[in-house]
Amino acid sequence: MQGLLHPFVSRLRRLPSRTTACLPLAALVLAGCSTVSLDTPRTSGPAAGTPPAESQQLQTLRLITTQQERLYNVSAPLLVDNAELCRNNARKLIGFTAKTRYSYSEDYVDAATTLGLEERLQITGVLKNSGAARAGVQRGDVLLTAENQAMPQGPNAERQAAAVLGPIVNSLSTVRLGLLRNGAPVNLNVPLTPACGFGIELGNVDNVNAYADGRRVLVTRGMLNFVRNDTELAYVLARELAHNALGHPSRQQMNATIGAVIDNMTRVNPDLSVLGGSAGIQPYPQDLDGAADTVALYMLARAGYSVDGAAAFWQRLANQYPASVTNGYTALHPATPARLIAIRKATADIKAKQASRRPLLP
Repeated sequence: MQGLLHPFVSRLRRLPSRTTACLPLAALVLAGCSTVSLDTPRTSGPAAGTPPAESQQLQTLRLITTQQERLYNVSAPLLVDNAELCRNNARKLIGFTAKTRYSYSEDYVDAATTLGLEERLQITGVLKNSGAARAGVQRGDVLLTAENQAMPQGPNAERQAAAVLGPIVNSLSTVRLGLLRNGAPVNLNVPLTPACGFGIELGNVDNVNAYADGRRVLVTRGMLNFVRNDTELAYVLARELAHNALGHPSRQQMNATIGAVIDNMTRVNPDLSVLGGSAGIQPYPQDLDGAADTVALYMLARAGYSVDGAAAFWQRLANQYPASVTNGYTALHPATPARLIAIRKATADIKAKQASRRPLLP
């Protein structure tokens, strides 16, 4: 139940059809998920890692939630500070993520339970600077009611909650939440946060890539390992958000194809056999890529990220993973020289506007 919480907590399907922040619930709640990890006790192992006694499922789930948390934290300002650049994709978000023990595939129910999840929707992350954060929503709170309507429980709680929260979020500017905190009831009035209504997803594959299908952005595990810091990760996220904001997947007629790739990669164990080559995705033409680079840099600057290293980052990625590397980022975005020209021009324009205190708009 990430989407209703904030723009990038969008998926609302259980894995293999797990819920996502891009769907109505996800887009309403988070639209820019802040975190999915839980405050669970960790015992120190022999090598500063996960204790050997833990199951493989639990180790995998810990890694996934840690990577998702990083994506959510880096994406949060990009989503919240750029509603003006998202055109018709801005949404009102509550500003938190919520999950149950069934939010992952059936093989991971026990692991999710060990991490503290249960039948009821539990707050697993609060979007920084969102209405939920300002109102005092906390990680670990159990979501009981919204506008006095009981929240669903059990295997389909996320999807069912979307149906309840959607009309509420669309019609109000604040939402009354009934929570359970440390066994005691807590009632909060949460102002809704305008934000880009795109879900942010983790791809559980090692190819260095990122995708946008018009309503979601996915960054692969391989890309997370490639970027050197959170600012570089923000470069990747902003570019894909820009593609969505500009409607490029639709212009490429690639929404369904890319959507299927994202659906597969978000599974805990994706089907790698269908990911050969470009997986049916057409490379972006030079004009669309240049436009995305420009809008992305404005998104980054408005969100407080430095744009100075963008050109060097994309050059390094193209050098290390050129267009000849199938299923890599540059294969889908091959016009690197033209992109670098657009990036340098946009960077200079942004610097000039910042110096003269003009609005940061493309």
